[in-house]
Amino acid sequence: MFPFLFLSRFGALLMVVAIVGIVFWFKARERELQIHQDMRTREMEHQRKMKELELELEKEKNRRAADKPA
Repeated sequence: MFPFLFLSRFGALLMVVAIVGIVFWFKARERELQIHQDMRTREMEHQRKMKELELELEKEKNRRAADKPA
């Protein structure tokens, strides 16, 4: 009887540890995916801002070229 009691308590403890580990892993994975999504969104915003700045710079160059006497 003693070995069965020991194994069942040990088995229950292992099951609890496994469940907690799996739940923690899923939560960590979800956080990681959210961080990647946020980084991608920020990268896209940065690229959009850079394109806007390039357009402004090109407009300013064209304006200066047009204002410059020949």
